[in-house]
Amino acid sequence: MKAPTPTEVLERGNIEVHGRIAGSSNVTLLVTCAVDGAETLAVYKPIRGERELWDFPPGLHRREVAARELSEWLGWGFVPETVLRDGPFGVGSVQRVVPEDGVSHYFTLRDEARWHPELRRIAAFDIVANNADRKSGHVLLAEGRLWAIDNGLTFHPESKLRTVIWDFTGDPLDDDVRDALRRIVDEPLPPSLRDLLESDELDALLERADELLREGRLPPPRHERPYPWPLV
Repeated sequence: MKAPTPTEVLERGNIEVHGRIAGSSNVTLLVTCAVDGAETLAVYKPIRGERELWDFPPGLHRREVAARELSEWLGWGFVPETVLRDGPFGVGSVQRVVPEDGVSHYFTLRDEARWHPELRRIAAFDIVANNADRKSGHVLLAEGRLWAIDNGLTFHPESKLRTVIWDFTGDPLDDDVRDALRRIVDEPLPPSLRDLLESDELDALLERADELLREGRLPPPRHERPYPWPLV
């Protein structure tokens, strides 16, 4: 029998909760998902555990899944497998834990030129997805590549961009980024993404992609609070 994929394990696996991840503002649980002899560590974020935010509506779990869907649709694949499903504490997002090295984050990775194309790609993604919380520790090195995690504060229709990735301000967009932006602007968004976001959020996504494509380079900060807190 063919072994289930990581996504299938997340979707169908029995969820065993190990405990809450310390330091998280919302309830964030470390779990194991297991099915058909396969298992994976994952992070489970139930909507019931979200604290109320003044500037974001409830439902950060669906934004976590939408970030994965957008990353996959664009062919970038730097958001770990993330699914929407019911669990021990209700509906939430479940994301595969990538085996990161425990020491690398944006502020260490930016010093290595080999990671710059991927970091510029993440920066462009965050602009388009309107990420309001790209901390340094949300960029991980694992499995020989970079990953972007903790994408719940995204896709707001109003400008909310807060990120630590400003070192590439003014850099021209790489060709693959231009191609991805053209796809957002010219092609219908996939149903998997449209099912997760509201119409005004989708319209704003298209507008941000079109503006970045027309500018042709990564922009500077544009409002008074361009950095998240804490930075790491």
